[in-house]
Amino acid sequence: MSGARRIIACILVGLGALLLAAAAMIPTYTVDKVAKTPLDLRITTVAKSQPDSESLVLDSKSLTSPEGSAKVDTNVPLISQRFLTVEEPSDAGEMTVQAGQTLIREDRDAEAGLLTAAVDRVTIDRKTGEPIDASPNGSVAVSVDKSGTSVADPLQRAGLQYRFPIGTEKKSYPYFDLNARATHDIDFVEEAEIKGVPVYHFRQTIPVTNMWDVVPAATNKLTLPAAKWGLEGEEPVTMTRFYTNTRDLWVEPKTGAVLKGGEQIHLYYGRSADKVDVTALKSNLVFDEETIDAQMAVTQESLDKLSLFGKTLPIILGVLGAIALIAGIVLGVLSAGATRGRLIDPPTERFRT
Repeated sequence: MSGARRIIACILVGLGALLLAAAAMIPTYTVDKVAKTPLDLRITTVAKSQPDSESLVLDSKSLTSPEGSAKVDTNVPLISQRFLTVEEPSDAGEMTVQAGQTLIREDRDAEAGLLTAAVDRVTIDRKTGEPIDASPNGSVAVSVDKSGTSVADPLQRAGLQYRFPIGTEKKSYPYFDLNARATHDIDFVEEAEIKGVPVYHFRQTIPVTNMWDVVPAATNKLTLPAAKWGLEGEEPVTMTRFYTNTRDLWVEPKTGAVLKGGEQIHLYYGRSADKVDVTALKSNLVFDEETIDAQMAVTQESLDKLSLFGKTLPIILGVLGAIALIAGIVLGVLSAGATRGRLIDPPTERFRT
């Protein structure tokens, strides 16, 4: 019987030690494997112009009409949509993100209301969110060929864009702006909460950018009669399109997911960067409530997984391991004591006369 107890005691001690080792290793090893941006992302975000802010859009037809000056519509309802998916190549360490983006004025039909459209691709590190060290590491398509197929141009970039690092810190990060094709710091502003979830608020200011220098497209530099620009005189006047933006993002720090975003975008034509002659687009676009709720639902799945492997499972394994280890030690001590008792106490039959 004592032999069986010793075997059970050894098994319990071994099992306890194994469970305790697993409890210690899971937070450092397994969580490191789990703490990556999922490869099955399919996210739609919708940002809408805010009713308490200016929303101006240049009527492009007014620039080509034979009479009248450029017309800027006011109080235009705008909606910015982005559909983000994960494409190939993607693997355990890297992922290729593709984002189809449109900006639409809702007061017109679909064709007339489409203001901008782009398909952006970038391959990023699944943990840091940074673009990979390759050339090129992405592309952008803003036009189509005769068959209607998007024409993608290679685009090398640096800085975050669609995700923040797993374990986001309260500091500035380089952040890529697709419109300006440039990277500028996005700065930590404050800690906040969105529907009870702690987040970090970041803000980025894009300095006034000459869009002709970024993309020498016809719409970025126009020469029209002075009257068309609302100026006096009959001589043609050349205007350049400029861009600036203030971007606010609210990031869940453990996962690096953006729960809420907003942009105060301003595009305008001017004879110089410091003078707005004609506004092309000005609006404050902010994620709607449905988008925020959807982002939170996806993020909560990642948080639950991190909590399971980083906290809940180690605690359960640690408790079970401690119980098994203690039970094994106690059973081993009792078994050893019983064995010593039998060796010390000789049979009484030997002393009978």
